[in-house]
This record gives sequence, structure tokens and C-alpha cells, in this order.
Amino acid sequence: MKKVAVTVAVLALGLAACQPKAEENTAGNEVNVENAAETDVNAATVDASNAADNALDAAGNAIENAGNAVENASDAVANSADNSAH
Repeated sequence: MKKVAVTVAVLALGLAACQPKAEENTAGNEVNVENAAETDVNAATVDASNAADNALDAAGNAIENAGNAVENASDAVANSADNSAH
């Protein structure tokens, strides 16, 4: 009888040792949530940075195009003046 009781106790302790503790599961889940949140923040930061870079590039292109238009208009006026003189 004592052997059976000892065997049952040993098996119960062995099973208890194999079960993950709730605190460890909670900590693991919290780490996973934090990692996912960090990944989301990093992705959003990259997206925002790319959008800002694209907007700055577009603004720079628009300014350059406006400068070219002014230069072309100036050339047209100069050409018109030359043509009128002849």
C-alpha cells in the first residue's frame, strides 16, 4: 500500500513539474504582445518616414518644374523681343 501511495505521489509531482506555471505563461504572452507592438510601431515609423520622403521629393520636383517654367517663359520673352527686332 505504501508503494502505491509513494508511486502516486511521485507521478503527481512529476505531472505538476511538467505543467507550465501561469505566471510564466502570462510573462511569455506579455513579451509576445510587446514584441508585436514594437514591430507595429517600427513599421508605422518606416511608413511615415517613407511618406515624408516622398512628399519632400514631390515638393522639390514641383519647385524645380516651376523654376523651369519661369526660365522657359523668360526665354520666350527674349526670343519674342529678338524676333520683333528683326
